[in-house]
This record gives sequence, C-alpha cells and structure tokens, in this order.
Amino acid sequence: MSQLTYLFRSAPHGSAAGREGVDALLAASAYCEDISVIFVGDGVYQLLNGQQPETILSKDYAPMLKLFDLYDIEQVYVCRASLAERGLAQADLVIDAKPLERAELKALLQKAGKLLSF
Repeated sequence: MSQLTYLFRSAPHGSAAGREGVDALLAASAYCEDISVIFVGDGVYQLLNGQQPETILSKDYAPMLKLFDLYDIEQVYVCRASLAERGLAQADLVIDAKPLERAELKALLQKAGKLLSF
C-alpha cells in the first residue's frame, strides 16, 4: 500500500468524523507502514487533553489517540499556527505531535500519496 496521509480539520464531538477518522487510521496501520497524521484548524481540538464528551452524551475517543505508538504511527504533526490561534500549547495535547509551520505542512500535503480528510 502506498503512503497515506490523514488530515484532521474538524473539531471533535460535533460529528462522528473525528472518531471515524481515528478508526480508519488505526485499521489502515495494519496494511500500511507509511502513514502521516496532520491536525490543522479546529482539528487541533482533537488532541486537547481533558475533554469531557460524556457531558454531551458523546464517546471519548481521545484514549484511542494514545494507541498511535502501539500501532507504529510515528509521523504525527500539528499546525503551530492553529495551536497559537486557539490559545493552545504543546502541553495541552494528549499525545506528542510535532508542531510544524503552515509551509512545512503544505509540503507534506503535496507529497501525500493518498489523502483522507476528516
């Protein structure tokens, strides 16, 4: 299987897109070793530590993000500008994601073999 890039652009819990994206990502990791994950825009909220989705009767899938290491998903990136625009810092995130500038993310997206957006 060729290189896959997963792009998370939407906030969690407003729709099932984030959870479905993480499910698809973990499933694809069994067939593909070259996977990149990028969080931009409101997608950075997917990584926010301390969410309480049960208050809106939603499932907490943040623990699934912690499985990335177990599934050998090591190329995880977050948009530095998106974090700053939302008043977030690296310490607010539930997993380690390498912060990149928009130009660096654009270059990653341009070389993506297949791009799946959530």
